[in-house]
This record gives sequence, C-alpha cells and structure tokens, in this order.
Amino acid sequence: MGEDKIILGIDPGTTIMGFGLIKVKDKSMEFLQMNELLLKKYDDHYLKLKLIFERTIELIDTYHPDEIAIEAPFFGKNVQSMLKLGRAQGVAMAAGLSREIPITEYAPKKIKMAITGNGNASKEQVARMLQSLLSLKELPKNLDSTDGLAAAVCHFYNRSKVTGSKSYSGWGAFVKQNESRVKK
Repeated sequence: MGEDKIILGIDPGTTIMGFGLIKVKDKSMEFLQMNELLLKKYDDHYLKLKLIFERTIELIDTYHPDEIAIEAPFFGKNVQSMLKLGRAQGVAMAAGLSREIPITEYAPKKIKMAITGNGNASKEQVARMLQSLLSLKELPKNLDSTDGLAAAVCHFYNRSKVTGSKSYSGWGAFVKQNESRVKK
C-alpha cells in the first residue's frame, strides 16, 4: 500500500449515528477517533437527516478521509425503520460523494465477520475485539461508535479484496450501479 490513508467508518442511524476513524500506514492501522451523533432529542426526521449530512461533512473537512466505509441497512421486518435507516445512510453517502470520496458499503454480518470471525457476533463482542486490536483504553457507553469504527476496520481488512461490497467513486458511479433506483 505504501501511503498513509485515513478511513472513516459510519454506522448510520436516525437515533444515533456512530463513526470512527483509523489511519492506515502500510499494513498497520492506528486509531484516530470514534464518537457518535446523538439524534434522539430531535423529533423532525428531516432535521435529523440534515444533521447527519452536516456532521459527515464536518468529519470529512476535519480529518480528510481518503475512503469511507459505511454499514448497509439490514433487512428487518419494520419497513418504516428500514426506510429511515436507508435515508440516514443515503445522506451520509451523499456527503462523501459531494466531496468525491470513494465509499464502500458493507453488510453488518460482513463487518462482524471481519472483526471477530463470527458474522453473528454481538455489539459487545465486536467492541471488545476492537478494544484489543486498537489498544483502546475504554469503550463508550453506546456501542454505535464502535460499530462505525468496525466499518472502518473491516474496510482496512478488505481493501485488497473488495468483492461483494458496493463501492462508489462519485455520483456517476453510483448512478451507473443503481440505474433501477434513478428516476428518469
């Protein structure tokens, strides 16, 4: 790999958006930051989307990530929850695409598998493994930030073999790979 890279990992959500950043040097990674955007106190769904977009832009402008790894929404039974999660993911992706940062999407099971070796691992197991891998002194109260960090670490592990994941290098690539989702 040879060059330093920064990877921003995002776990999108309309209640809590978790995120984490790692710096990659050759074949090793170094923890930079993890945190969460708390959205529980806002009732307006559109305001939440605006805040997700603005926070993602702020992270991009502060840390200048070379790549973004984002957790894909999982398919649950509640269609309304899926729609809200998809929107949250979409505005985070739009923020990255507006800055022309390549984005790779990973299924939750793929992220868990990359971190723990078990696609059905709990949030706590993922957090503890990240704590060990990145020598984190303590874990946050909410584990959404470790989920965001896990997306970044998963991307680090998969950077040479990104298959089965969706990558977008800009709006053109997104549209080309998602023609069925674009209204003409």
